[in-house]
Amino acid sequence: MAASKPSFHLSASNGWMNDPCGLGYDPLTGLYHMSFQWNPSDNDWGNISWGHATSTDLVSWRVSSTPALTPSTEYDRCGVFTGCLQATDPGGNPGALTAIYTSVKHLPLHYTLPYTFGCESLSLAVSKNGGRTWERPDCNPILDGPPEHLSVTGWRDPHLTTWPAAQQTNPVGQGQDQVKKPANGIVAGGVVGRTPAIFVYQVNPKDLRQWTYTGLLVDIGLNFHPSRWSGDFGVNWEVSNLVTLTNDAGDYREFAIMGAEGCLRANNSLWTTHGSAQHKRQPRSQLWMCINRRAEIGHDEVLANYQFGGHFDHGCLYAANSFWDPVTSRRVVYGWITEEDLPDEARHRQGWSGVISIPRVVELRTIRGVVKARSSELSSISSVELVPDERPSAGPRTYTIHTLGIKPDPRMTLIRKEAAKVSDTLVHRLPTALGNSSSESLALKSSRWEIKAEFKVNASCDRVGIEIGHLSDHTLKTTLCWAPSSETFTIHRPTLKDQTINHGYESAPHTLFSFKNNSYDRNRNRNEIDDRSKHNTQDSKTDICTESQHKEKDTAEVEETLQIHAFYDSSVLEVFVNDRTVISTRLYTHHSHLSLSQSQPQPQPQPQTDSQAFPSEQDHGLRFFAESTVEDECPPAVLLKADIWDGLAETIRFLI
Repeated sequence: MAASKPSFHLSASNGWMNDPCGLGYDPLTGLYHMSFQWNPSDNDWGNISWGHATSTDLVSWRVSSTPALTPSTEYDRCGVFTGCLQATDPGGNPGALTAIYTSVKHLPLHYTLPYTFGCESLSLAVSKNGGRTWERPDCNPILDGPPEHLSVTGWRDPHLTTWPAAQQTNPVGQGQDQVKKPANGIVAGGVVGRTPAIFVYQVNPKDLRQWTYTGLLVDIGLNFHPSRWSGDFGVNWEVSNLVTLTNDAGDYREFAIMGAEGCLRANNSLWTTHGSAQHKRQPRSQLWMCINRRAEIGHDEVLANYQFGGHFDHGCLYAANSFWDPVTSRRVVYGWITEEDLPDEARHRQGWSGVISIPRVVELRTIRGVVKARSSELSSISSVELVPDERPSAGPRTYTIHTLGIKPDPRMTLIRKEAAKVSDTLVHRLPTALGNSSSESLALKSSRWEIKAEFKVNASCDRVGIEIGHLSDHTLKTTLCWAPSSETFTIHRPTLKDQTINHGYESAPHTLFSFKNNSYDRNRNRNEIDDRSKHNTQDSKTDICTESQHKEKDTAEVEETLQIHAFYDSSVLEVFVNDRTVISTRLYTHHSHLSLSQSQPQPQPQPQTDSQAFPSEQDHGLRFFAESTVEDECPPAVLLKADIWDGLAETIRFLI
């Protein structure tokens, strides 16, 4: 494969790729289907068709070398844009696959331009042979355009769902009898001068041609920006999903996931600082919100109210799209990881653009017995729902917190089968105290690896995290770090000599919550530390501090640990923090001579020989660090767990 082309992230064989679409599972063949926006003839956006891939496990993919749908009729002559997949025929009968897509007959389309009615419509394509070939029925287009009484900024990317969940025996697409229940369809866009929008339709599950407009999902106004925790919801939405998620107790919440266009950088302090990656990108964000259905629908045709919301991904992922997986009973989400940080000249040279993220599962994440966050007032964190618990007779008030949980699909463990577990040499030394000097580097032999690390972060800590060394001496590195005082998780990418490549830093607000006498977390950490301390003869400071901390836990708050889970695939880095904060980014270390600097102030390194000045095809190593300006008996942080798999499987096969 070409240098820096990912090996376990799905990509097109060549050319431009963007949104994932047509996601679903075919119970007749046992295959998962994923389509994607693709220009098979050029490495720039245009001639948008549907590429197609199949999988038995969402990990190993067979990617077709020819598009499944191309612009070929009057109503879609300018593009076959994003849509969804239903594992029935248009009449709701099993034995076929039906794609519902955006058919485009007029360009350009942009939220800043006047909208021409009919430029976007909804159409069907049907496959009766498991997705090998597709036919368009004569009824196309099934919808000619948006509601005519509304002036819109956009209207595209249909998605089928069932809503509200309270009226269903199975929430949002859950269960094989989904098609027998009242169905809804949603289309993303915006209303001029009013709000970004999700247009909601009633859809006849026995006749997918019948869509009846119901109203707008929410009306939040333009550039709604609750706080840095939630982001700017922009002026126009794309690729939106409406899902119901439950927790282990059976509680449910309804979420909308959307790509937001027209975000104002002035509203987000993370974008205004010089050196931020977002400052050089398109003004868009990948967001989510929790909604509450209105009891009555007024003259404004608005169906629900915004409750709380946040970032689905704080980096370069966009156009997140999902489907309900009946095999695992989970909601699975994929997104487009862009090539936006690479200039056109370099992108054209490499011959391809964009990849699809690894599969993520989303859930209603519920955290009970919360007393406080590390620095912020709980009430100021607008990405969570704060529910007061029954007031105790003594001690501080506690809360139950609900938010959107995002984590890798558990099936991603399949790519570890042939990988070397680098951390086996580290286990006997855990827990490890981390001070102002980094731990020794753990060598890597490939550019495909995964890491899971867990840290106890003490009160004196200024920064804690992981270094990725791109040269053997780590003078050039990428750092993944959390700053407790600012409650910010940051990825600092190395600065390249080719300044046309955007290697600015990525940032996300992230906090750690403290609990009152949380026995689950206390006992879990206690057992892990006891087990590892039996083998620890080098670090008495770690033993003293962790022992005293656990004694304090009987009477004081217990803070959750910092958990970092990252996947690296040649140039793609996806980082999950505590299964609720995610950053996707690109590391173009093989596209340019690296300068001897970092996107944060660094000491001037010693001169290098020519053989050292270029990164090899693989990274050289990982190490852990923590920093503090305070002298304390306890270290700034303690590394509790570290698992690293090097040499992850290559899972993408391109068919001839």
